[in-house]
Amino acid sequence: MSMLPVNLDPVLLKSPLFGELSELEYNAVSAFMERKTVKAGETVFCEGDYGEDMFILISGTLTAYRKQGDGSQRRMFEISPGSFFGEMSIIANEPRSATFTAKENAGLVVISAIDFYRIVFDHPMIGIKLLNSIGAVQNGWLNQTSKHLKELVQWGESARRRAITDELTGLYNRAFLEESIKERFKSGAVGTRKVSLIMMDLDKVHEINDEYGSAGGDRVIIAVADILNSTGRPGDISARLSGDEFAVMLPDTAGADAVTVANKIREKVSAKPVLLHSPVSRKDEELVIRTSMGVAEAPLHADNERDLVFAADSALRKAKGLGRDRVELAD
Repeated sequence: MSMLPVNLDPVLLKSPLFGELSELEYNAVSAFMERKTVKAGETVFCEGDYGEDMFILISGTLTAYRKQGDGSQRRMFEISPGSFFGEMSIIANEPRSATFTAKENAGLVVISAIDFYRIVFDHPMIGIKLLNSIGAVQNGWLNQTSKHLKELVQWGESARRRAITDELTGLYNRAFLEESIKERFKSGAVGTRKVSLIMMDLDKVHEINDEYGSAGGDRVIIAVADILNSTGRPGDISARLSGDEFAVMLPDTAGADAVTVANKIREKVSAKPVLLHSPVSRKDEELVIRTSMGVAEAPLHADNERDLVFAADSALRKAKGLGRDRVELAD
């Protein structure tokens, strides 16, 4: 399959997958779509494979085959433009139920699993509508997968959610952040478009844990996470890396602008004291939180994901060395 630029197609607007979406919601989802072409006779995926993508057919015809007991392939049905398929592999983590092959040259739109779950978690109302559309079309398997859909829509503790989020704060975790950065470099987005990374540590958090206990430290971390959530723009990815370490990826943002965002976060953190109970004084005390941050921009400071993280982390160390409670841009 060869990659083509994403082009909006009238067929997509009529697809049952998007039947409940408004124009604005559809535009938000379309930002996560990629278009691919499949030549006649080529296979999209095989029965039994575990996949990371779902598909919408926008032109041509695909034929579905299933393997028989004797190993032969039996033709099951054909799908026409507007139909979607492959959703079970990313919703219920099920293997592909059939082999899909292009009967003629075909055009597909692809939504990856990681982007599908970003839509669900970042835009829950859109996620609900998409899941409702999938459920309405797939009545045959709805009863078997309703548990999965309910967990996703209600933000339950599904395995998928735990895989990409931090349990304490609800922010994305390190693995999801690193994969998101890697994907931007891999897709070629970096080079034509800028991306900045903020690395962030809370100042003297060990002293907080010593005085107020681990529960007090957790309350501080949660308070900072809430500020990151409220400050983030659509498309930004805020993550808790470990302990008191956080990071924010800012797509299409220059380093100087990322410094402005980082300072805004820093000021919000220090302006919102956290109420903690001191085991020593046995009183509730308001604690002002300070934070240090480092910022790096790609491609200015790095041409791969590892160097971008290293540059931002080096800037963070510089901020600490210069007295903390400040933001430094990579050299």
